[in-house]
Amino acid sequence: MSRPVCITYDSTCDLTTALLERFKIRTVPLTIQSGERVFPDDGSYTSADLYADYRKDGTLPKTAAVSPEQFKAFFGPILEEGLDIVHIDISADLSCTCQNALVAVAELEAGDRIHVVDSRQLSTGGGLLALQGAKLRDQGMAAGEIAEELRKLAPHSDTSFVLDTLEYMWKGGRCSGVAALGANVLKLKPCLEMQSGKLTVCKKYRGSMEKVYRQYITERLAGKSVVEDWAFITHSGEVSEQTLQELTELVKTLAPFKEVFVTQAGCTVSSHCGPGTLGVLFLRAD
Repeated sequence: MSRPVCITYDSTCDLTTALLERFKIRTVPLTIQSGERVFPDDGSYTSADLYADYRKDGTLPKTAAVSPEQFKAFFGPILEEGLDIVHIDISADLSCTCQNALVAVAELEAGDRIHVVDSRQLSTGGGLLALQGAKLRDQGMAAGEIAEELRKLAPHSDTSFVLDTLEYMWKGGRCSGVAALGANVLKLKPCLEMQSGKLTVCKKYRGSMEKVYRQYITERLAGKSVVEDWAFITHSGEVSEQTLQELTELVKTLAPFKEVFVTQAGCTVSSHCGPGTLGVLFLRAD
């Protein structure tokens, strides 16, 4: 008989505390450094804090992957509970967190009990895999089988975001100053999507963000066959509650999701995309 399973993820999954508790998912935080201050990416340093610091002195916090030692300290007590682990991480092309998890597993000599999954995704695009992993766990599937199913499912996660500004991408070294300036002058709102584990620009919108959000969501869901369990609207802050409510209703009219969750991205994601960023994330059925 297989051992009971614990689903784990690093903090970039951007799942709310309520969702983590509901689906019995545990997380290990990346690290945020703002000046001399160091915080775990667990909500103790918020996106609002990040933006306030940036507007005050023009510097962005640095983010650090979960180290192998941190992973061993995280995995060890779970193993001692008699649980096998399916651990999911942000795309290995965006962070060395996944590689560090594998190092930790090797050093613990626990390859038969800890199964690491590279989500190939970002934010709740990977969080969707964690929810599916919890569903399979509750159906009685063993850890190794869950991990294999999630690896097959990863390419079907539709992960994208539309950005209000490229300033934070530029400051973080993820786009050129010329590109950021050009987008600002032309009032372009780029849409980024995950393709083969990497972020790429797939489209550029023009106009007010209220208009852009609706156009982006409509186009993103148009003609898509979806896994109906869940979808996410994930944003980086400074999006009004009324707008979020209206966009949630729009998503529900466009696709037959049973639940649409609204979450705010943590600092690791928000530090790169800036305020006003918003995405609709879901699993494709095709």
